Amino acid sequence: MSDESSLRFEFIKGIWHENPVLRQLLGMCPTLAVTTTALNGFTMGVATSFVLFSSSIVVSLLRKVIPQQIRIPVYTIIIATFVTIADLFLAAEFPELSKALGPYVPLIVVNCIILGRQEIFSSKNPVYKSVVDALGMGSGFILTLVILGSVREILGTGSFFNIILFDNFQKWVIMALPAGAFISLGFFVALVNFVSKKQATGYK
Repeated sequence: MSDESSLRFEFIKGIWHENPVLRQLLGMCPTLAVTTTALNGFTMGVATSFVLFSSSIVVSLLRKVIPQQIRIPVYTIIIATFVTIADLFLAAEFPELSKALGPYVPLIVVNCIILGRQEIFSSKNPVYKSVVDALGMGSGFILTLVILGSVREILGTGSFFNIILFDNFQKWVIMALPAGAFISLGFFVALVNFVSKKQATGYK
């Protein structure tokens, strides 16, 4: 496999083959909690991707000097630094969004997606590969949260990115509740598994 093909695979895997939410079922807390609207999902996805991207660069750069025995605490400190930056930026520039997301931005520190990528990938690969991996995983996370948020917002409120789409729309109240998050996620996980199975069998 050429280097270009390898990088393409590293990016695409985060969107489909190893999608952190739909394939690995990671980051469930923010996925279920903040996807009441597409905007909330997009914002959380971008904040998480920023932390993943930034921490992946630092961990990859320092991978040969971080002692094996204390690697997890070091990763956590690096991640927490970028989470603080993201949290303060949202609070300063987008206070309404920051308030809507509540404690879930600070909780990015314990998001399994980020710590997992540092342990599995960034600590073992050069910066350029770690950057591509982070961009792919981040893109997959953003895409999933936006899709879930869009479905829940359209069905739950009749709007999309806070723009009213329908007049006299009969709202599906359940979609704005936690149960709606589980229903939507379950549907998309089942759909992805169905498509994957069809791909594996050659659409027979």
